[in-house]
Amino acid sequence: MHSPLVKELRKRLGHQNVISAPSELAAYDCDAFTVERRPPDAVVLPGSTRQVAQVVAVCRQHGAPVIARGAGTGLVGGCLPVRGGVVVMLTRISRIIEIDLRNRMAVVEAGVPNIKLARALAGTGYHYAPDPASEGASTIGGNVATNAGGPHTLKYGVTVNHVLGVEVVLGDGSIVRLGPVEDPAELDLIGLLVGSEGTLGIVTRVWVRLTPDPQDYRAMRAIFDTVDDATETVSRIIAAGIIPAAMELMDRGILAAVEEAFHFGFPPDAGAVLVIEVDGPTAGLEKQQQRIVEFCRNSGAKEVLQAATAHERELLWKCRKLAVGAVGRLSPSYFIQDGVVPRTRLPHILRRIAEIGQKHRVRIVNVAHAGDGNVHPILLFDERDRQQVDRALAAGRELLEECIRCGGSVTAEHGIGVEKIEFMNRLFAPEDLEAMNRIRQAFDPTGWLNPGKVLPVT
Repeated sequence: MHSPLVKELRKRLGHQNVISAPSELAAYDCDAFTVERRPPDAVVLPGSTRQVAQVVAVCRQHGAPVIARGAGTGLVGGCLPVRGGVVVMLTRISRIIEIDLRNRMAVVEAGVPNIKLARALAGTGYHYAPDPASEGASTIGGNVATNAGGPHTLKYGVTVNHVLGVEVVLGDGSIVRLGPVEDPAELDLIGLLVGSEGTLGIVTRVWVRLTPDPQDYRAMRAIFDTVDDATETVSRIIAAGIIPAAMELMDRGILAAVEEAFHFGFPPDAGAVLVIEVDGPTAGLEKQQQRIVEFCRNSGAKEVLQAATAHERELLWKCRKLAVGAVGRLSPSYFIQDGVVPRTRLPHILRRIAEIGQKHRVRIVNVAHAGDGNVHPILLFDERDRQQVDRALAAGRELLEECIRCGGSVTAEHGIGVEKIEFMNRLFAPEDLEAMNRIRQAFDPTGWLNPGKVLPVT
């Protein structure tokens, strides 16, 4: 027996585009944050903005929550249906509508994967700068929802810096277009929507800024005995006024996994690796590269590899891009944290992460966007053992509390979702949270768009 809600959704979208069987709904009970699982009441697969609007209108009539979902690569439970409701899959709304090189922008639907846009732009002389590590699966709509970043955030910024306009379905089922504009004269409503995790509206179309490809690149990989030596190098480079396109750090634990999986030839006693890249006009890059190599060696680097060709550059980056995928060799389950601290506190926070892991008997390995102080501790456990899950969650909470004490934040690019709501009262005053909640109510008075996310008061 199907509920009136499911019957109405099938009437609007067609039987084949509505999933309600419990066995099938299990595939949508979590995102990549697998610690919590909640099945939705139904999943719909619309093929257009108009159909998304119909779904929202039907759900509003039936008092059902609406949760937008892209590829499900989120890491904080952002698309977890905590109160049941209807999950709106956006993966079929996936056309690249226009690439407008003259105006340096592209128009894409929310379900377009990052990699699809990257391939479409190959050879044009332009690219979409945000490059999340999950770019092979993650979608532009997901980027917008979480304000995603990636290794090249240091120089190029996060998603909000590259969104010129959006088409969005609001909580009453209406469709609104904002932008595209380079410098809006009105209130920055686009900035409000980017990073709101589907709580203000469901973004279905995005006008993204395209960035000219750099004239040239210089990529380096330095191996250090200790994490402290690597982070000291990061500080020296930034202090010298050099802003690399990216500076990525991997510690001993993650290096062991990468080496076991892919055999890059890292010394078994390597304590940390930095992957550093500078880009821009060819003139001057050689000098920047030489200075960075000097900083690495002065900080105790055992080895500094410098890519001489595009192929060698790709190989240097490969160890970082494959790092998280290699973690499966270390543990049956894991989750990735997303804290940020001032760059000068990187040595401290990485030491504390190790201490917290020992305290809670949880193995933790680390990757980091070191240039902007964004750390991604990866906590290893077995989700079949509830005690291990509880210890991992406790360790995760403690290391995020340490990020706050360092003057940082509990997220730089993954968002708040359900995992980090408890920290919002630590980060913001009650008056700030009330102002945010009033904005949410203005966009969605019923509160049925992705309820239970981001704000502790909904």
